[in-house]
Amino acid sequence: MTGDTDRQFITFTIDSEEYGVDIMAIREIKGWTPVTALPDAPPHMRGVIDLRGTIVPIIDLRVRFHHGLTEATPTHVIVVVAIGPHMVGLLADAVVDIVTVAATEIQPVPELDGQDHKGFLAGLVTIEGRMVVLLDLDRLLERDRDVLLQTAAG
Repeated sequence: MTGDTDRQFITFTIDSEEYGVDIMAIREIKGWTPVTALPDAPPHMRGVIDLRGTIVPIIDLRVRFHHGLTEATPTHVIVVVAIGPHMVGLLADAVVDIVTVAATEIQPVPELDGQDHKGFLAGLVTIEGRMVVLLDLDRLLERDRDVLLQTAAG
């Protein structure tokens, strides 16, 4: 039984790092599907897919986190999340787990001089000896909002 301060996250990997997003944001997890590239999109925007009539932009988190382009294979997954009224697909290596974490177990992100990614990190948590980086999806995609709105408008 979970308490009022417990939160659930879906965790997934990118390279050897594990990330988590709030389970309430997850709409679907699907296997890799080739995307349609968009002209003039930022490098981490791989393109779009048609998900049952909804155009969903796909973001390559490896590029977003400055680790290079994902060489997507059939083993990669797209974690489809809702951010406000928009659906976005996050390209990841694999989904790991669903975890329940007490809010008191979530540690703040340490200050990192010169790093611009702290704003989209919601915290850190250790689960069975693994460090999981929790993402703030709103902040992660904040600077992509214009592209997302354009994509949603068609």
